[in-house]
Amino acid sequence: MIKMVVEVWRKPGMTDEQFYRRWLVDHGNLVRRHAKAMGFLRYVQSHKQPSPEIEAFAAGRGWKPAPDGLTEVWWESEDAMRAALASPEGQAASAELAEDERAFIDSPSISAYLAVEHEIFNFIDNEVTR
Repeated sequence: MIKMVVEVWRKPGMTDEQFYRRWLVDHGNLVRRHAKAMGFLRYVQSHKQPSPEIEAFAAGRGWKPAPDGLTEVWWESEDAMRAALASPEGQAASAELAEDERAFIDSPSISAYLAVEHEIFNFIDNEVTR
């Protein structure tokens, strides 16, 4: 399993409410519609929640300001990702998603990378993996 992690920033001038609703409802539904063409197995949005404690913690460590959220998209493998993105259906879906993103995302601020998860512990499921 491979995933893409995307740091998401809202377009200047949008309120938090406008941005999160647009991203969650409109864009989320568009991604759902194109999931098969894009080869997506899972799609998660993580929306930033205000927290003075976390902001102080981050500032104390000298970290940069947090993005407005993260997107995570899973594929079965890198080969499955490449095949889906290279297909005519995947390219058409990707173009439509990119066009939609320009309406609410600050594209020049976005970053993305592929990642493989390495779970160190999981107290939620009472499971330790190392």
